[in-house]
Amino acid sequence: MLRAIVISVATAVASTPATAQDWPARPVTMVVTFAPGTAGDVVGRILSIPLGEALGRAVIVDNVPGGGGITGANRIANAAPDGYQFLVGTVGTHAIAPTLYKNPPYNAVVDFAPVGLLLEQPIVLLARKDLPAATLKEFAAYTKVHQKTMQYGSGGTGTANHLACARLNLTLGVNVVHVPYRSTSAMQDLMAGRIDYTCNFLSTSMAQIESRQITAVAILTRTRSPMSPSIASAHEQGLTDFDAATWSGFFLPKNTPAAIVQKLNKAASSVVDRPSVQAKLREIGATVVEPERRSPAYLQAFVQSEIQKWAEPIKAANLTSN
Repeated sequence: MLRAIVISVATAVASTPATAQDWPARPVTMVVTFAPGTAGDVVGRILSIPLGEALGRAVIVDNVPGGGGITGANRIANAAPDGYQFLVGTVGTHAIAPTLYKNPPYNAVVDFAPVGLLLEQPIVLLARKDLPAATLKEFAAYTKVHQKTMQYGSGGTGTANHLACARLNLTLGVNVVHVPYRSTSAMQDLMAGRIDYTCNFLSTSMAQIESRQITAVAILTRTRSPMSPSIASAHEQGLTDFDAATWSGFFLPKNTPAAIVQKLNKAASSVVDRPSVQAKLREIGATVVEPERRSPAYLQAFVQSEIQKWAEPIKAANLTSN
């Protein structure tokens, strides 16, 4: 009888999950909500190897695309809170999806344990090269006069670049026809002068900007981008409360022990502080956020503010997705 009890207790101890202090005891999975080879996937690839070095265990990238990021995010929302799966969350999964989708399968605020905001990628307002507007003030004045005959393009309805332009239009008080495209078609039509403007990622627009095939009117953020410091920000051009950027941060499932959250936060912060990592991120137009913005508490509040910010243009455009 005693031997049976000893065996039972030993089995129970052996099957007990590792404590937060022991984490990680095996490889950790990083869920990326983009297909392999895409810009979002590259972010995960850049961070995964040095993060594994910082944690002492391999970090395996698992691409789970689909549903505008909802498929991958929902997997983490329903994962065991043991620290062995975490999400590279984005503006799409945690700021746009809550309003854009009628019945999102998760609550972006309460179904995750925020770890830390890490990166931002600026969006730039681009105009056809012959549009008589080199500054944001000139662009606003021209658009207010000609809005009924103008068109702007994007990579698809509900995407970050679509909503960036939609929010800009709302801020400027103009109503311009939106033309959704797939892939890079919007840029091609902008260069050909078939549409008037678009809001695109700076990293994928540099070649066209530098060759002067299009005009970079403003970086739609509070500060200039190190990738192209000659382009003035929206903030310094008069839109002091305007900010439109994509971002990336880490999220664990809710109820993950605080010690694991803090350990992953510390490791991630140390990784993005590495000069070699920052150099690779700059190549894709990503900027590391300041240390004071990397805490779990900051990310929690940031997600709530981002949901409110992006809800305005989504509701104004009456956008919904099943």
